[in-house]
Amino acid sequence: MQIGIDSFAAVVSNPNTGKTLSTTERMGNLIQEIETADHFGIDVFGVGEHHRPEYLDSAPTMILAAAAARTSRIKLSSAVTVLSAADPVRVFQEFATLDLISRGRAEMVVGRGSFIESFPLFGFALQDYDALFAEKLDLLLEIREHTHVNWSGRYRAPLTGQGIYPRPVGRLPIWLGVGGTPESFIRAGSLGLPLMVAIIGGDYRRFRPLIDLYRKAGQMAGHSLEQLKVGIHAFGFVAQTQTRAIDLTYPGFERMANTIGKERGWSPPTRAQFEAACSPMGAYLIGDVESVAEKVLYVNRVLGGISRLSFQMTNVMLAHEDMLAAIELLGTRVSPLVKEKLAVN
Repeated sequence: MQIGIDSFAAVVSNPNTGKTLSTTERMGNLIQEIETADHFGIDVFGVGEHHRPEYLDSAPTMILAAAAARTSRIKLSSAVTVLSAADPVRVFQEFATLDLISRGRAEMVVGRGSFIESFPLFGFALQDYDALFAEKLDLLLEIREHTHVNWSGRYRAPLTGQGIYPRPVGRLPIWLGVGGTPESFIRAGSLGLPLMVAIIGGDYRRFRPLIDLYRKAGQMAGHSLEQLKVGIHAFGFVAQTQTRAIDLTYPGFERMANTIGKERGWSPPTRAQFEAACSPMGAYLIGDVESVAEKVLYVNRVLGGISRLSFQMTNVMLAHEDMLAAIELLGTRVSPLVKEKLAVN
């Protein structure tokens, strides 16, 4: 199993001083986080895509390219690329360029996104949400397979044999990011694409029927189980003790949940609810080394085996040194413990 980290490059306030970091300082810290993850053996680092004032990741490939020049082994991915509102030709060119800079370490996770700001920003209609994604995914996969592309669709001018350059080092990995709709799982399976499931709440076991649906659709389409990789993206954080992990992460979680929740009509979060989500049966991978490792193994078991688990560790009220310490613990203690126990079993 690969252990990864995802970041949403949120603007961060230092809880010790109350000061909000400048955008340049925050970006520098993010690059250092990726360097630290590379140094301590994390397998992959993903950067999200948002077009909102509280995030700095509207151009994730730029961030990943900067990190590529300062790392040597870690895979660099999106988390996710909002393909519905992007041009697949340009997306492929950007990630192929990233792949060359990183010497073959680029990947992408494509999805429809959970925010809608990119649709009016780039001139697309929200009612075409799924149709845009289906068509653009078809073109992206066609570009991956062929340098010269003949293709036509509804939402983009046709391609009549034009060459798409540059080409990546190898076959660029493309994962399909999904939420909870059965159609998305079936689509990923039918196409034989690795699956990245965003789980931000609830019981992990409720996703097992959907993952089984993905595997069944893939096998019916003639794809092997080796092709049908499953990744999980979930809130996570590691500290020396369970209490400290919760103390460090709850203030930022509360602020984030109140900001987004107000837009979406959520009830205000409580500390008790957060602690329950950090418990052995909860959705969050937040705690000390042993409890987080045990929960990773639990997730692997109840979902029938997963290939990657990415910790969404961005927190808007967290000191930079605490983030770096969490990355070190994840890479040097949680990841080896998980892999050792999987090898034994």
